Amino acid sequence: MDVAIVGTGITRFGMFVGTRLRELAAEAADAALADAGVQPDEIGLVVFGNAAAGVLTGQEMIRAHTALGGSRVAGRPMVSVENACASSSSAFHLGAMAVSSGAYDHVLVVGAEKMTGTDRTRAGRALATAVDVELTGEQDGSRPVFMEIYAAEARAYLERTGASARDLALVAAKSLLNGSLNPIAQNRTALTADEILAARTIVAPLTRPMCSSIGDGAAACVLTRTDLARRRDRPSVRVLASAVGAARVGDAGDVVGRTARAAYEQAGVGPDGIDLFEVHDAASPAELVIAEEIGIAAAGEGARLARDGATGIGGTRPVNVSGGLLARGHPIGATGAAQIVELADQLRGRGGARQVRQARIGLAENAGGSLGDGPAACVVTILAAVG
Repeated sequence: MDVAIVGTGITRFGMFVGTRLRELAAEAADAALADAGVQPDEIGLVVFGNAAAGVLTGQEMIRAHTALGGSRVAGRPMVSVENACASSSSAFHLGAMAVSSGAYDHVLVVGAEKMTGTDRTRAGRALATAVDVELTGEQDGSRPVFMEIYAAEARAYLERTGASARDLALVAAKSLLNGSLNPIAQNRTALTADEILAARTIVAPLTRPMCSSIGDGAAACVLTRTDLARRRDRPSVRVLASAVGAARVGDAGDVVGRTARAAYEQAGVGPDGIDLFEVHDAASPAELVIAEEIGIAAAGEGARLARDGATGIGGTRPVNVSGGLLARGHPIGATGAAQIVELADQLRGRGGARQVRQARIGLAENAGGSLGDGPAACVVTILAAVG
């Protein structure tokens, strides 16, 4: 894949009641352009990932054009992408394909979501549309639909593997510690495993710190061909793989594993060749399950990684050094792009207090929706340092 990332931008993640989606999107987009040293008229295409503005703000049809109307790329050709929580990683995939095809020299990818507002049930209603509503019926936003799904997954995992609720707490404690080191993270308070276990239960066995928060935020990156990246006196990151997968009702619930294998084949590298991972931990058990699905732990051994400290910043298998969805936050349309920005910054040595030493190759796994026995959509991206 002849594609490189030459610039990144990201906003703070949090609950910003007085901030509009367009302000977040413009901030991230303009920061990415500045980081890349690219002028707006050099951007041939903008690909905008957003999952739920239609429900949250009522803005349909022209989401990209309105969200980026106040940015430096206003008026550039743009398209909108919606693929549940995998919206902006899907936008990245399309942007990478557009560059790799030779159609465009520079593409800007932006992911943004504005989930907070005066009506707190609206975000719940938006999230509840990421299932087959003809089968489940319309939800009023009062139930934590996806935390119920993750809790059921957690109970099945604990029964299947012999892991415990403390293992789930260890995952959350690690992610919150990492988030405390991330200046853009929504949750920056580290907690011990005991404090996490003692917290309010959302859906057993998940306590509040084991669950991601709704929030607002945006992330962006500038893509170009590798030969053009080499001409710039700026560090870049090469895209080794971008794979998109989809589930269907009645399949084996293996969309994450299938998508990861496709990405490994594209990149010519396996899980043992990856230096750090960003995975879709909307709740803490997801990290354990995904670790097994993408091949960094054997079946039933995901919890062992957490117990041994292998997934910490200084461990042999660093996972979610950004803090992940649990700590960095999960403004759903921004999450995939935020994962990619984290990897790109790590591979350029910009990780600050959470920098992974000698990081050369990183993988992001971003999933969305629920269909059958697993996510409906999945995107796996693999990036490599240049030089």
